[in-house]
Amino acid sequence: MKHKIRKAVLPVAGFGTRFLPATKAQPKEMLPLVDKPVIQYLVEEAVASGIEEIIIITGRGKRAIEDHFDYSYELEETLVERGKHELLKEVRKISDMARFVYVRQPRPLGDGHAILCARDLIGDEPFAVLFGDDIIDSRKPALKQLMEVYEDTHAPVIALTTVPREEVSQYGIVKMETRDGCRHRITELVEKPSPHTAPSRSAIIGKYIITPEVLSALAEVKPGKDGEVRLIDGLKRALKKIPLYGVEIEGERYDCGDKLGFLKATIHFALKRKDIGPALKKHLKGLDFK
Repeated sequence: MKHKIRKAVLPVAGFGTRFLPATKAQPKEMLPLVDKPVIQYLVEEAVASGIEEIIIITGRGKRAIEDHFDYSYELEETLVERGKHELLKEVRKISDMARFVYVRQPRPLGDGHAILCARDLIGDEPFAVLFGDDIIDSRKPALKQLMEVYEDTHAPVIALTTVPREEVSQYGIVKMETRDGCRHRITELVEKPSPHTAPSRSAIIGKYIITPEVLSALAEVKPGKDGEVRLIDGLKRALKKIPLYGVEIEGERYDCGDKLGFLKATIHFALKRKDIGPALKKHLKGLDFK
């Protein structure tokens, strides 16, 4: 009997160096897209996909993430006293979305090591992994798109997007044997290939369904020259024994780990807002870009 996917792991222990100095004293994942932190978009995606438990892998300086998803009695009392009932509803909803568990990664030893920190909490279950850089605005949650493929195949699944040939060296790239619409059977994973040697333009983005077989393979991976354990190496090891699928995600993707991508995402979500969207659109149209 196959397990239902109930848990999602969010590794957030990195330093966020690309956003310094803003991330010197606050987690990168708490930077807001308009008025909502990036990590909240990921949690909402997970919950909308049916996830019940969120396991957040934190590090030093990440306490603000825990505080954000915790109850804030003083704030709630103040909102009640001031009659701000809609804001109170929004604040309470954050804490009630799911069960939150936090695990400290002592040092940033790679995304694979971060996932292994949650191994005792995962047990012998498949689970989701969501990284904080990829925010996707879609009709169906991106994670749900992966979960539907898992329900058909009971195999690990990774999210894919097509990138320009000149950008393949920034991503893990997959080679595919069969294609069924947006679903692909993967035969090879190549980390940051050159544009001339890349087997495709299908790039891995930060959303995965991980099975117990992959987790076991990841536990056997030796650290690289930089001392870090990489998830892609665990997937490569598992691929020798089990099938691996990729899904071309349907939706508008924003790389919030990149400054330009973060700005584009902020504008995108702001323009969708009824309260500020029209005024922002008017402002943007009036700008002189000469």
